[in-house]
Amino acid sequence: MLDILNKINHPSDLNDLSIDNLEKLSEEIREVLLQKLSKNGGHFGPNFGMVEAIIAMHYVFESPKDKFVFDVSHQSYAHKILTGRKEGFIDEKSYKTVSGYTNPEESEHDFFNVGHTSTSISLASGLAKARDLKKEDYNVVAIIGDGSLSGGEALEGLNFAGSELNSNFIIIINDNQQSIAENHGGLYKNLDELRETNGQASNNLFKAMGLDYIYEADGNNIEKMIELFQKIKDIDHPIVVHINTKKGKGYKLAEENKESWHWTLPFDSETGKVTVNFGNTESYADLTAKFLLDKMKKDNTVVAVTPAMPMTIGFGIERRQEAGEQFVDVGIAEEHAVALVSGITKNGGKPVLGTNATFIQRSYDQISQDLCINSNPATIVLNYTSVTGLTDVTHLGIFTIAAFSNIPNLVLLAPTNKVEYFAMLDWSIEQQEHPVMILMPGNGVINDGREAEKDYSNIINKFKVEEEGSKVAILGLGDFYQIGEEASKMVEDKLGFKPTLINPRFASGVDKELLEDLKQNHELVITLEDGILCGGFGESIASFYGDSDMKVKNYGLEKEFYDRYDPNQLLDELGITPEKIVNYIEGRIK
Repeated sequence: MLDILNKINHPSDLNDLSIDNLEKLSEEIREVLLQKLSKNGGHFGPNFGMVEAIIAMHYVFESPKDKFVFDVSHQSYAHKILTGRKEGFIDEKSYKTVSGYTNPEESEHDFFNVGHTSTSISLASGLAKARDLKKEDYNVVAIIGDGSLSGGEALEGLNFAGSELNSNFIIIINDNQQSIAENHGGLYKNLDELRETNGQASNNLFKAMGLDYIYEADGNNIEKMIELFQKIKDIDHPIVVHINTKKGKGYKLAEENKESWHWTLPFDSETGKVTVNFGNTESYADLTAKFLLDKMKKDNTVVAVTPAMPMTIGFGIERRQEAGEQFVDVGIAEEHAVALVSGITKNGGKPVLGTNATFIQRSYDQISQDLCINSNPATIVLNYTSVTGLTDVTHLGIFTIAAFSNIPNLVLLAPTNKVEYFAMLDWSIEQQEHPVMILMPGNGVINDGREAEKDYSNIINKFKVEEEGSKVAILGLGDFYQIGEEASKMVEDKLGFKPTLINPRFASGVDKELLEDLKQNHELVITLEDGILCGGFGESIASFYGDSDMKVKNYGLEKEFYDRYDPNQLLDELGITPEKIVNYIEGRIK
């Protein structure tokens, strides 16, 4: 029974509740969170750990006049429940009506659509600066945790707030001693010291940056949190409020296994076992870890590097321990990670940087400047680059090809099956000439019997003709190769001729010789890419044929921020299905 929660429709409804009822409310919020997350999946540990703090925030402050900015916003579920969106957590039919992150389109209590890390202090300081310019009066509160302090932007924001803001600005640091995996970075040693001394350590990162500071050891105590927030509400200068919380609080399995319960698939709430059955299928992340561990045993200069995303390349706790010093987690610091691997290669090491595509965007400058201008042969492996991967608007990987394929010296590889993926990875690690980025296929681990070259050094930007044909050439890049393969077979069956099927392999170059040869007995070129068309692979092919009679049809995604879409439905709407491609060919071929 949700006796208290059923009466809460606005944060102001908290004002008349006793401490006992506020504590009962925290239990009810965890109850609905457990129910929804067990059925729907989502960020578990961050939200369970912040329930009391968020209740206290809304009890003391006056949202939305007082403005809350959540870092990553993956810990904002209780905030959503208290700000008029509880049906999205209580009613199973309404689960999809709220996103997993703050969203201004949902509520006036949200100010940014946020899903990436380390941004809250900078975003909130902008709100505070505009408030001051307009001579307005209210609190601005940034909430940051889960390892986000190690991100460069967070440190830039702290640096700015401690020196350039001279007005109300509150930074709540949710210290749960955990990122996704364990914390990494020297600043967390300072947090340890501050916790151990109840905030009294003379070595204080935040004071060193010019910020006021206050500590609360029991961040999961509603009464203490209310007293704390009442003390600093309407403060006239920037202050860091350091609270110690327990990630996953209220669910024993999540408290004891913080890493695996940071985010979860649907699960049985009694046992904690995942209820989604993927069968015994292989995963590229798991296979990549096994491959790299084998390389490490044979060569002590091979090192895996990740910016707080070890599971992207399959490195769970045991594998990290097995790799020892040949595995490095730099914390949430993609810029540093890229520069680090550039330095490792310069001094004779063989680094492989692994993370999700959506997060590597933060290091564009380092990839361009620190890595590619220097032509240092580091390997970057990216997961979730596909339209079928992460579908929240903040986590899309579909911009990867367009973003990185145009950086000089970078070899961007798009493998089409398991054999090709590992051949490319092995070559990239051993070669000493090119910085290389490899896109993990998003359509499953495919074993289709096709062989792959083992050495790509002398065939850079040379496409591979898998099947010779005529009239139509289908260029299926990366994990869209299989769509092209199926369309090719349908053309042969339905239209009575065999198209040429090409595996481009290289997303960062054009095989001019092959494209020129196609002019002899082809009249239409089809390109397929798992990414946006604007600035992508297909446009480079179309540009090559711009002054010729060759017709070119590019298939890919629009330059759009898609959000929580159904991948198959989206591909169908965009005509990226074998059937619709064949229909197009039929209408264009003489």
